[in-house]
Amino acid sequence: MLAAELMGTALLLAVGLSLVILDFGRGSPVVRWLPSAGGRRALTGFFFGCVGGGIALSGLGKISGAHLNPVVTLAFWSQKRMTAGLAWAYGLAQLAGAALGALPLLLWGSMGRVLGYGGTWPGSGVSPWLAVAGEALATFALLAGLFLFLGRRKLRPFTPALFPFLYAGLVYWEAPLSGTSTNPARSFGPALISGRWQDWWVYWLGPGAGFLLALSFHRLAGMERWLQVEVAKIYHFHHDPYGIFHRMRRQRETE
Repeated sequence: MLAAELMGTALLLAVGLSLVILDFGRGSPVVRWLPSAGGRRALTGFFFGCVGGGIALSGLGKISGAHLNPVVTLAFWSQKRMTAGLAWAYGLAQLAGAALGALPLLLWGSMGRVLGYGGTWPGSGVSPWLAVAGEALATFALLAGLFLFLGRRKLRPFTPALFPFLYAGLVYWEAPLSGTSTNPARSFGPALISGRWQDWWVYWLGPGAGFLLALSFHRLAGMERWLQVEVAKIYHFHHDPYGIFHRMRRQRETE
């Protein structure tokens, strides 16, 4: 499970951030084909979401659940679908996967280096605290969408399809503030290989605040009664080769 989560996160960064570099790198033909920065942001977000959704559908997602993001793991833990120990292990696997997946980005050379290999930092003239607010709201949107799709049986099979459209909108609107990370691991990888740790704390504090906002809204609005997340997976809900996810589900149902 942990190896699958590590490899899934590595794949997300290697492919997803290559798309960022391709769409915004100096000298890229995409810049000539689509001069609009907003259009390229939406395109990048859409295809980045396709990568995440594709991993959820893949064999790696079948084993680990394809969280690929410490905040998503926290959300599952908050719903008592994971133990604290397993959530910590997933978080470490995601960070290790981010470091591994960032290494191939070095092959982009100067095109990638200028962009910090797809790294995230506050936009020009944007204060770090405004970037935190942007990250918090974007992460809230991500988790609210996951609670909605995973919590309803009719929507659950379509959860991977949420990500391309969600991130197309988020990256289009929010990226000028913070780069739209919503994922500490996604920001950690490129910062590690580029050495650009500018305002790195924004990409922990912002997604963390977004998680707390989504959790509070979920509970205070009484949504736990009609949005019930059953297992800590994005797809392949009935596949559990180690029996861990379903065992935790049974434990909660007997509480």
